Amino acid sequence: MNKNKYNVKKYLLTFLAILLFSFSIVSCGLTKFNSNKANNADINKMFVHYIDVGQGDCILVQVNNKNLLIDSGPKSDRRKLFNYLSGLNLNKLDYVIATHPHEDHIGNMDDIIKTYSIGTFYSPKVESTTKSFEDMVDALKNKNLKVHVLKNNSNSIDLGENTKVNVFSPNKDFYDNLNNYSPVIKIQYGNTSFLFTGDAEKEVEKEILNNNEDISADVLKVGHHGSSTSTSKDFLKKVNPSIAVISVGKDNIYNHPDAITTKLLDESNIKTYRTDKDGTIVICSDGSNISKK
Repeated sequence: MNKNKYNVKKYLLTFLAILLFSFSIVSCGLTKFNSNKANNADINKMFVHYIDVGQGDCILVQVNNKNLLIDSGPKSDRRKLFNYLSGLNLNKLDYVIATHPHEDHIGNMDDIIKTYSIGTFYSPKVESTTKSFEDMVDALKNKNLKVHVLKNNSNSIDLGENTKVNVFSPNKDFYDNLNNYSPVIKIQYGNTSFLFTGDAEKEVEKEILNNNEDISADVLKVGHHGSSTSTSKDFLKKVNPSIAVISVGKDNIYNHPDAITTKLLDESNIKTYRTDKDGTIVICSDGSNISKK
């Protein structure tokens, strides 16, 4: 064989081998990335997604191959929410909680119910005549899903090994303000903990403090989008978080979060993330340490 032809052939074969090897590395890397995105795959960790749904709340907790969704955000941000959830390739929501019947919390709940297989659905014992609430109820009826009442000392949410769920409110059967039906929930994973507050206001915070509940947590979902009606100084001191998350819409008409709340968080040296500035915030716990993804 001509020596030049041999060298060309050898070069081409070598180049092809390198190309195939490089492709296999990239493919494995992409597969691993997509798998992690789909499942947040490490079963030995808990992931909490504070999903950017504009001026509203929507939180997804993933742990031990279980999914818990708290609220669904407003209808105005439906596409953003479902684009995010579809990127996670969810098959089932083991638990869904509608904290209270305000549109910015349950606006997409009817579509969530229609779209996903749902294990157990929770809400406080309160009704509303709004379209969002009626649509949610109709969707539940169409799938023969029962509403389980969530209140103080409810302990039926099981997120599997190494987790504990405590519900601290509602404490009463009736509140003048719908926000105060919001359950305050603590999820412990190993030695770490997260507190979720919905729109619960200072009236409920005071009830919880008077009950001397253990609300200490590493991460606090700030109540009512950072409004001055929530997050009293005493409540924040008792929680004593290192991280706070405010779910809030950009340039919202309510001027959330209130300057009083942000100042209190700053003075308490709490690292604060906001969905209007940071977008969707994902916080991971391995049971000992917490980190932002």
